[in-house]
Amino acid sequence: MALQDYNKKRRFDETSEPKGTAKKSKDKLIFVIQRHAASRLHYDFRLEMDGVLKSWAVPKGPSLNPKDKRLAMMVEDHPYDYKDFEGNIPEGNYGAGQVEVWDSGTYEPLDETSKLSDEKELLKELKAGSLKFILHGKKLKGEFALVKMKNSEGNAWLLIKHKDEYSEEHYNAEDHTSSKSEVSKFLEEKKSLKTNKKNI
Repeated sequence: MALQDYNKKRRFDETSEPKGTAKKSKDKLIFVIQRHAASRLHYDFRLEMDGVLKSWAVPKGPSLNPKDKRLAMMVEDHPYDYKDFEGNIPEGNYGAGQVEVWDSGTYEPLDETSKLSDEKELLKELKAGSLKFILHGKKLKGEFALVKMKNSEGNAWLLIKHKDEYSEEHYNAEDHTSSKSEVSKFLEEKKSLKTNKKNI
């Protein structure tokens, strides 16, 4: 998926989302997870690769419980600058709603024996449909895997936490959201508008 898909879906005269241009981190590869209240609340899981952010929409959000196999739908590549995007996407635009950064940090492939660079190893694993990596985030840490589901839609993957020192038995991403969250505020306002309409 290339950035032309991202650019095609957006009206930049209406949305404050960054335009699609490829860039790279100077040092370690980055990851970002954005909490996104669109038609439904979901989490966008993004990994830097090849100058873009490879992206998956995770309806239930990431988990630190290895028993949770989270569905992750691969979507179009997003530009590197999207890593900092927070704010409102206006009604009538693709992905309309509120976006905030939920977690971010650096990441690297799990395979230490590979003779390839980190990025080339990850691109190889992406192509093979089985990514294994270590996240160094504020909320998410340790080993994870993204595995492409066989015999399903081409863009369906599973996000799975490996058992390690950071895994937890019970985990809900929503419990690790800031009390000052703009996305939660947006959802509350949306809910009260619906309630008011019902009462009219």
